[in-house]
Amino acid sequence: MALFLDRLLQGPCLAIHHDEEVLANMNAWCIEHHGKSGLTQRVRESTTSLAEAEDQLLAFLVEHTAENAAQLAGNSIHVDRMFLYRYMPRVVAHLSYRIVDVSSIKEVARRWFPQTYRKAPRKELKHTAESDIRESISELKFYRKAVFKDPKQCK
Repeated sequence: MALFLDRLLQGPCLAIHHDEEVLANMNAWCIEHHGKSGLTQRVRESTTSLAEAEDQLLAFLVEHTAENAAQLAGNSIHVDRMFLYRYMPRVVAHLSYRIVDVSSIKEVARRWFPQTYRKAPRKELKHTAESDIRESISELKFYRKAVFKDPKQCK
């Protein structure tokens, strides 16, 4: 099994519609960051329901991955998995039960390889799904090269 960091497919870029009542109950962090990123406006303008978003995401995964093979990966990815488990159970059922938590790798590097950790790419903190995904991939590529052995050297 391989974890590919050099192939990036553009999946569906979705905003799930929510009523103003839901948006009015966001906390201060969400109001600020989702307002700045444009997500709040995209949610207002969206006509995509949660069920439709699940259908589209699952269709993308089925087209590009084998069942129970694709691993969810990213920073603090368990939070995303909890969301998917609650709201998109068919997506979770298609994924592997294993996850790749970049935050855990980062913490190990911070404690065991502090000089290397300080050279890791810094995040722009745009707080959009696409930028978070790209930053997580960039971090994982860095740690693979800077901390882990080259697979060609392992015999």
